[in-house]
Amino acid sequence: MNTHSHHDNSASTGTTATTVSTTRAGVRARLGRAGAIGLAVLATAATTAVLAPTATAAPRAIQAAEPAFLAPNELPPHASSAWYASPVTAGTPDPLPFCVGPALPGATSVHRNFWTEYDTGAVQVTVVERDETRAKSLAALWNKTIRACADKVEQEDPDMTAEFRDFGSINVEEGANVYGIHTAHAWGSSDINMFSVGRDGRTVTVVKWGQMGNFQHAQVPDFKKTTTTAVNKLY
Repeated sequence: MNTHSHHDNSASTGTTATTVSTTRAGVRARLGRAGAIGLAVLATAATTAVLAPTATAAPRAIQAAEPAFLAPNELPPHASSAWYASPVTAGTPDPLPFCVGPALPGATSVHRNFWTEYDTGAVQVTVVERDETRAKSLAALWNKTIRACADKVEQEDPDMTAEFRDFGSINVEEGANVYGIHTAHAWGSSDINMFSVGRDGRTVTVVKWGQMGNFQHAQVPDFKKTTTTAVNKLY
């Protein structure tokens, strides 16, 4: 908000003594809030110099604290469909994403869902922590949860088989890790899911991409490119 100074015409018409002797409360009542602020600028320039930057800096600080999300065209390309996306939404996705869902903090998560016209979908969840120490701990928890997911799937469902693969790290900001998990059910279903966890300062993001298929359909190079973009876009 820009603060403008206003000159009272009475200063040159003989009413200066009355204006000077009027109390600040009287000036506010007579001229209203805008007039009082204008006089305060003229009378106390030092105070205004301190307060004015606060009024303009606050909105910028809030905006800078909001990490950006992937756009639909930044997902691994689908051979037969464009990608579509929901608005960026506070809270955790419903339903929770495969593997990483139980480790997402509900109060601080922000997410965006993506889908195609066929059998492919994705989700990105981002959390801004209070400091880098907490962000490192959250990233470590997500990595641990994903690495343990395949074994957990087989323990919980004897009719399922699951295979985990670590596709390595990416040198972007504070780093990102990429994983894949293939699951198959005894009655014939087969799905491939890719995961990545990345961090920039006190902000952590996880991206999950999945479709019917196996590791031959994983699109690992494309997903690594998506991951790099996701982490770079945080700030």
